[in-house]
Amino acid sequence: MRANKRKVFLLIAFSLTSLLPVTAQKNKSDLEKDKKENLLKIQEAEKILSQTEIKKKSTLGQLNAINRQIEIRKELINSISDEISLLEEEMKELGIIVTSMENDLEMLKQEYAKMIWRTYKANRGYSNLAFLFTAESFNQFLMRLKYIEQYSEARKNQVKQIEIVKNQLTHQKASIEDKKKEKKELLRNQLQENKTLITLKNKQTKLISDLIKRQKELKDEMAKRKKAVEKLDKLIADLVRAEIDRRKRSEATGDKVLSAEAAVLSINFEKNKTKLNWPLSSGFISNRFGKQPHPVLKGIFIENHGIDIQTNKDQTINTIFEGIVSTVAFVPGMHNVVLVKHGEYFSLYARLKSVSVKKGQTVNQNDKLGHVYTDKDGISELQFQIWQNTKKLDPQKWLKTR
Repeated sequence: MRANKRKVFLLIAFSLTSLLPVTAQKNKSDLEKDKKENLLKIQEAEKILSQTEIKKKSTLGQLNAINRQIEIRKELINSISDEISLLEEEMKELGIIVTSMENDLEMLKQEYAKMIWRTYKANRGYSNLAFLFTAESFNQFLMRLKYIEQYSEARKNQVKQIEIVKNQLTHQKASIEDKKKEKKELLRNQLQENKTLITLKNKQTKLISDLIKRQKELKDEMAKRKKAVEKLDKLIADLVRAEIDRRKRSEATGDKVLSAEAAVLSINFEKNKTKLNWPLSSGFISNRFGKQPHPVLKGIFIENHGIDIQTNKDQTINTIFEGIVSTVAFVPGMHNVVLVKHGEYFSLYARLKSVSVKKGQTVNQNDKLGHVYTDKDGISELQFQIWQNTKKLDPQKWLKTR
């Protein structure tokens, strides 16, 4: 009975040791994927930062890039912490299994020793051959022969069990040692990332201090931006209103408000909410949608009708969805502007250095519109908006998460 229970335990133990790495591996794989993605984002932010530092002047673009690095490095440190916790949990589970297997191995060895002793006593110290030929009858001879065969087989099985447990034990102990080394390396990485984070925070503090000294200049920049945004809004509003008026006239004459093609385009655009491609292959959101506090000036807010995406110099700008180029214009402070119509939706791309499309042109998703403009401070930033007729929408809610 005890032997059967032990076999059941061994089967459970071996199942646990084989399943443990597989179950944990999915979580570990996700964490490693997150870590790789964060490292790529850090490299991207570092490259963008280096471009803003060419002029040796403290700018909001630099601050945005540093803030982005701090944000990602915090995520990276959290990811490493989760990976360490996962390793510790795996090591704890393996430790329990190893202890149980060591106890069981000792019991198997003790049983094997008892088996040898019982065989010796049963044979009264005789060899197997002598034990057979001292039988008093042929039936007793056959019984003794069967007994020897069964006992011999049992001993072989016991030896096999001992060897299996030994091998598994060695394997699990090696696995624990590997995880200890992995944990040590992760702790070293975590320490290095914490040091880098402290350096970045010090840099951030100094940069904010430098920018505060330039409050008048920053306020002047805000005033210029406000004028540029007002001109851009008027341009879009006029175009959208003209489109709505055209639809109303069509409705009054009994025509369709939207053509069948435009209606389908609107529906497809709506269906792709949260799935739309970014207009840039690299970059990060430097200013979010809506009323946002100024990163330096206290008590001052910035009203953003879209999102600003800070990116690399000469980055290509692409359409987020198929549509028709509604207009191509130049707005002071916003440079070249492209507006693409997607049925009753519009996507706007501002601060382009160059434009590759013309008004009335049909474009497909990911078609090139032009290249991003880089200002005198080395900051390359796209202003991107999405409208539903006259309603301004938060573009971040429509784009893919990245």
